[in-house]
Amino acid sequence: MRRVPQVSVIIPVFNEQDTIEEVVRRVASIPMSTEIIVVNDGSSDGTLEVLERLSTSVKNLVFVSHPQNRGKGAAIRTGIEFASGKVIIIQDADLEYAPEEIPAVVQPILEGKVKVVYGTRFSAGRPSGMRLPNWVINRVLAWMANVLFRARITDEATCYKAFDANFLKSIPLKCERFEFCPEVTAKVCKAGERIHEIPISYRARSVAEGKKIRWTDGVEAIWTLIKYRFKD
Repeated sequence: MRRVPQVSVIIPVFNEQDTIEEVVRRVASIPMSTEIIVVNDGSSDGTLEVLERLSTSVKNLVFVSHPQNRGKGAAIRTGIEFASGKVIIIQDADLEYAPEEIPAVVQPILEGKVKVVYGTRFSAGRPSGMRLPNWVINRVLAWMANVLFRARITDEATCYKAFDANFLKSIPLKCERFEFCPEVTAKVCKAGERIHEIPISYRARSVAEGKKIRWTDGVEAIWTLIKYRFKD
């Protein structure tokens, strides 16, 4: 009988041929039972070729491909369908977040203390290298989540969101793009679950390095929080 992994790490990826191998290998090396689910969201660079090569050497790697680019939210929803671990956590395909910190983020869930943990980038204030506009919109989103849903969090838009797998799979997500974060935050809170936070490190990358999120995604996130305050 196949052993159920402790953690399913979902990595949505779009055109990250320069970083995806290091991310996968670092996730594979963390000291716990993991399942790595990479969803290739219609990449047009060499990402698919890198993943095909990795699949022959990383035994706990599963990768799925979308024929066309659909967005981060759609890729995460696909990853959730394939996840079989007790805990699900999201890992970006760039190098802004350190996979070595995953065990600390998921531990409270594995211990049965909580069902949701976010890794907060802001426990020590504004991270080095984060542009001021990004800092401001992050503060706005956390404030809105706290006002609209009584979330009591400092980092709504963090990538490191970890969930009890059964609980996450019970949430009817509809996201396609970057609105995964506000949608899942809203629906977790409306389900009556508290979001626990763990401090994490963060290395912001620039647009020149491949950062894809834009100011319009911040506007969409604000609208998503407001929308789900008043609808399911």
